[in-house]
Amino acid sequence: MPVTITSLHSYPVKSCAGLTHRNAAITAAGLERDRHWVIVDQYGIFMTQRTYPRMALVRPALDAGGNLTLSAPGMPAVTVPAPLRAPSDAIQAVPVRIWSADTLGADEGDDVAHWLGEFLGTPSRLLREHPRARRVASPEHVNTWIDKHGDWADGFAQEHVFGFADGFPFLVTNQASLDELNRQLQARGADPIAMNRFRPNIVIDGLEPYDEDYLTGMRAGTLTFAFVKACARCPIPNINPETAAVGQEPGLTLAANRMFPEGMLFGVNAVVDGAAQAVLQVGDEIEPEFYF
Repeated sequence: MPVTITSLHSYPVKSCAGLTHRNAAITAAGLERDRHWVIVDQYGIFMTQRTYPRMALVRPALDAGGNLTLSAPGMPAVTVPAPLRAPSDAIQAVPVRIWSADTLGADEGDDVAHWLGEFLGTPSRLLREHPRARRVASPEHVNTWIDKHGDWADGFAQEHVFGFADGFPFLVTNQASLDELNRQLQARGADPIAMNRFRPNIVIDGLEPYDEDYLTGMRAGTLTFAFVKACARCPIPNINPETAAVGQEPGLTLAANRMFPEGMLFGVNAVVDGAAQAVLQVGDEIEPEFYF
């Protein structure tokens, strides 16, 4: 059975609702405009659904001109215009820390800040990635992967600059793993869930459940994806993305079946090489590389 891409997703605003694509431009930083914006609180600390579940209900839309529109239940839509061309040193830079990594943002103004504050119930501001931002995916994980698998991906890039995602530019998940998880959920009397609970970028199909645990990476056309770290899950999958209601599943079932020293695992974090002007499409065949 061929292994194929079954869906593609981006999340323009970190921790808000995602977009689903039939095809998507791929850059070293992830799907185009993925986590290009971040919401911060009055202290400049980045906000996520972990603390503010209502962020799941903020729905972004992007038009061809790069304008961002946000909508949410009970709120009029608000549009953030694409920035005018300006030298990067003319754009005020706002320091942002995403977990332990420092980067730079550019404030999108008071109108969208007021809109977000009203909906989320707390002072908030929207920042886009600053042109001078240079946040690099964990050199420890990337270099360890290169040392271990360099024979498979000779010459793989060591530096991978990306935006406001948690730790890496890509999250890849396996449809068969979700099917197995849903079988376990239903055996416990819980409802099945959709893959959007896990906020992947690339969903693949044609593998056995949890085969991703044993993959070095995958190739798709000119692209080589390195699976540099298994993804340890936080409580966000317990949030219903349609209602923002917080439950106990799938966390309880994952904890019972997918607990490892690294944490409760589902999906793999990845970086990519060969992404110049590359496009992925749903249905594209990929070549998985097993390391056992």
